[in-house]
Amino acid sequence: MAEDGIDQDRIDGAAKNIGGKIKEGVGNLTGDAKLKSDGQADQIEGKTQNAIGGLKDKAREMLDGKDRA
Repeated sequence: MAEDGIDQDRIDGAAKNIGGKIKEGVGNLTGDAKLKSDGQADQIEGKTQNAIGGLKDKAREMLDGKDRA
């Protein structure tokens, strides 16, 4: 977990998603279909990892009694 309480999976997932967007964009610009599809796959993986991190954060908050909503 990062110092500010955000799960590392959220950080890593966001980074992977951004990297995937860049790959997809470069693939579009160069006409490289494989690079484009690799970028799209990275985005899906990043979004999934980010969501898992979000669930971990929520579970941690609930266990810590911070979820008072």
